[in-house]
Amino acid sequence: MTAIETARAVRAGERSAVATLEESLLSIERSNGDLNVFLHVHRDEARGHAEAIDATVASGGDPGPLAGVPIGIKDNLCQRGLVTSCASRMLEGWRPPYSATVVDRLIAAGAIPVGKTNMDEFAMGSSTENSAFGPTKNPHDPSRVPGGSSGGSAAAVAASMVPLSLGSDTGGSIRQPASLCGVVGVKPTYGLVSRYGLVAFASSLDQIGPFSATVADSAALLEVIAGHDPMDSTSLNAPAPALLSSLDDGVEGLRVGLCTDLLDGASDEVVAAVRDAAEVLAAAGAVVTEIAIPELRFGLSAYYLIAPAEASSNLARYDGVRYGNRVEAPDVPAMMTATRTRGFGDEVKRRIMLGTYALSAGYYDAYYGQAQKVRTLIINAFAAAYGSVDLLLGATAPTTAFEIGSKTDDPMAMYLSDVCTIPTNLAGHPAMSVPFATGQGNLPIGVQLLGPALSEERLFRAAQVLENGRAS
Repeated sequence: MTAIETARAVRAGERSAVATLEESLLSIERSNGDLNVFLHVHRDEARGHAEAIDATVASGGDPGPLAGVPIGIKDNLCQRGLVTSCASRMLEGWRPPYSATVVDRLIAAGAIPVGKTNMDEFAMGSSTENSAFGPTKNPHDPSRVPGGSSGGSAAAVAASMVPLSLGSDTGGSIRQPASLCGVVGVKPTYGLVSRYGLVAFASSLDQIGPFSATVADSAALLEVIAGHDPMDSTSLNAPAPALLSSLDDGVEGLRVGLCTDLLDGASDEVVAAVRDAAEVLAAAGAVVTEIAIPELRFGLSAYYLIAPAEASSNLARYDGVRYGNRVEAPDVPAMMTATRTRGFGDEVKRRIMLGTYALSAGYYDAYYGQAQKVRTLIINAFAAAYGSVDLLLGATAPTTAFEIGSKTDDPMAMYLSDVCTIPTNLAGHPAMSVPFATGQGNLPIGVQLLGPALSEERLFRAAQVLENGRAS
């Protein structure tokens, strides 16, 4: 049952929110021990929400467009009074005094947050192996990763634990795990969804977005969480987009650029899937042409200077005084050193050191300043491309899900997992991964649709055509 179907049945009184929730909790109980998808399951709180929804329906009220739909929340999104650890020892046991705007909007729409999903520590990683609480496993093959950093949220939907989940995308952390787990994953336009209550990694890149099994379910979820929020200074002063009403309008006459630079380094089976997707769009009436954007190849290098620099600044607050689980020591410098040594994992330390170096006196212009110039180059290249096409099509990830442990000793190989997704974050544009094919070992392959700022309506129409084309 899709999220939309579930909500429709609950609102009509044909299905209870309590029964729906219990099915979800049972699925989590059966599979979580093997897959390590949820770090915290909030059974009592979720049951309270479900009972309130059923009471609203019984009294003739409308609990909202996502009534009774269980949803997983990435562990870097605050929920008042409930543990939010960012999968880090540094914040283990921390209970925020407020909720993220997206969480409040979900609850107001009748959705039921069931718990916090596993992730790479502080969202830094591409495999969910950097979690302080153990890796999440891919439901399609538990010997393989689910992608990252939102691997728990992607796996939660892929394993049918919940029909919806939320993740965050800084360099591909929604789209890449969506591809590897065979679900829909959406990175909205920067500022379209409030970041208030999202624990920051790289503030100019982070964006919250949905995971779901179907394109329509992601559209329904994005309609709920998007829209202006005065609590977020980077929030766009624009309403949430209307996506469901135009979902089936098709792509007749839409200009789609098959971006060859988003195929470089991809496996043969991924390239074949993207080219098959182009044929589906063309058969539905889109005008598909190949397009080159060579500037995109600089995205990875720029990202791994900009993102660590911002992380270095954002994570300075975890010092054992302002935030973080303190390790006692004889004096303040020793306490801070001990706290950060114990609290942060290796990948987080690696990125903090890289970012601090890039921002240091004598190196700022050569590294961070130069990376920002490259970012502008990529933004301008996208703008030129969107002068001739309405959307771009490419690979989401270069390969299918790789084996757990196969890239942990080679950071560069791990970073290359995000080579196709990073440019969109640098530009602040929307993009989404749509499950489209399967490769060797029956592992999922997602294809990526990209568009200019605030082109979500177009993206979702094209995604719906790909979903229908795959089904046929």
